[in-house]
Amino acid sequence: MENIDSRIRDLVLQLHNYGALKFGEFKMKVGVNSPVYFDLRVMVSYPQLMDNLSQLTPNFVRSKNVDFNRLCGVPYTALPIATLMCVKSDIPMLMRRKEAKNYGTKKMIEGRFDKGDKCLIVEDVCTSGSSILETYEDLVKEGLEGNDCVIVVDRQQGGHNNLLKKGIRVHALTTLSKALEILFEAGRIDSNVVEKVNEYTRANTIELANGVIIKSKSTNQVPDRIITPFSVRSQHSKCVLAGQLFKMIEEKKSNLCLAADVTSSVELLSLAQTLGPYIVIFKIHADIVKDFSQEIAGKLRSIAQSQQFLIMEDRKFADIGETVRQQYCSYSPWADLVTVHPLPGDGVLKALKTAFTESTSEPRAVFIVAQLSCQNNLITTDYTKDSVKMAESYSDIVAGFVCQSSDVIQSVGQLQLTPGVNISTDNDSLGQQYSSPDVVMGQKGADIAVVGRGIIKAKNIVETAKNYQTILWEAYQNRINHSR
Repeated sequence: MENIDSRIRDLVLQLHNYGALKFGEFKMKVGVNSPVYFDLRVMVSYPQLMDNLSQLTPNFVRSKNVDFNRLCGVPYTALPIATLMCVKSDIPMLMRRKEAKNYGTKKMIEGRFDKGDKCLIVEDVCTSGSSILETYEDLVKEGLEGNDCVIVVDRQQGGHNNLLKKGIRVHALTTLSKALEILFEAGRIDSNVVEKVNEYTRANTIELANGVIIKSKSTNQVPDRIITPFSVRSQHSKCVLAGQLFKMIEEKKSNLCLAADVTSSVELLSLAQTLGPYIVIFKIHADIVKDFSQEIAGKLRSIAQSQQFLIMEDRKFADIGETVRQQYCSYSPWADLVTVHPLPGDGVLKALKTAFTESTSEPRAVFIVAQLSCQNNLITTDYTKDSVKMAESYSDIVAGFVCQSSDVIQSVGQLQLTPGVNISTDNDSLGQQYSSPDVVMGQKGADIAVVGRGIIKAKNIVETAKNYQTILWEAYQNRINHSR
């Protein structure tokens, strides 16, 4: 990786030498003026630069473990880059037209391919991500997968996040902030230029709706949940336990919640003791453990404290307030977190807030079930939105939401817990739908992934848990990488 970093540094300096990276005042495609401009079209006049880029890019992509068997450049500036990558890597290339011809085959995607082929999208500069999205949509229409894109420069103005919401992972050779750092250290620009450009990027981020630019907004207010590191998000949390959980995730480098759906207390405690080092939440259903007792709960609590994870009782409270308050009493000594169905209204949250205060001095919190992962569930979009709105008045006890979509949670200080995660994405016979760790952490925007049978039914549960921990953490790192 050190050699790749060194070559990326040399590339940035070359781009500046050849006038591909300019500073001044420039009108952008998205309609705003920019103090910096990347004109990578000039690269075609410098064969050595093109040769270096065509060798560096495939090596960089391989270092990110991207799986693909086709290339497609975004027209038109990226076409020479994709072409040379095709030749150097011996990977077939496809060509996307800007518009279909009204004669001949009338195809938008030219070249030989099979449905299901994985196509790496190649682009020079990403600002809003709209051009990449257009290419992605045309590939998908032809039955291709196009969930990875490599770009030379990420301008860090929202494109990365816009694409991530569509399930497209962006791998940038360099970001604008990194390029500024390289040029400043090399004495090519002064601190005034760096400050001016950074101020511009902070003040302008671009959002897309159905591929159309809908607004450019200031980013000086609240950071974006999807791409903000947990260490920053913990400072925005109004819920004490959520703040602790953010820090625990960072310290353990784990986004893993184990769903310990077992019926024996012996197996329950064994799982906690054995897998505790690799998880941040141990989720149980006490009512299915046939010999569960407060003594067993006490032993589980001791393990949790020694292994540094939180216990979640997945009770899904869903009754009138007074009933919920009384139901909670047996869980208060040992459950850090409980789940709640918001269907009865805010009375359930009001009751739990009261119960938390009455029963213990230790922090307690709620995860609201805003969406489900099972087929044919009755939760609607409006129900999910109303659930989030209802929680606004209880942000001190709501640690986050159980959901399946990246756009549910607006608060950067709350966590998304997403169940239905399995490396093997086959569904079960009772309606449970599974998603891969990469999809859950990337496309679905999860902060913590819930894994159950994928671990507890494995032949080697320790190695399997370690594997899930690593894969999930790497997916999270990839999600936020461009913002660092």
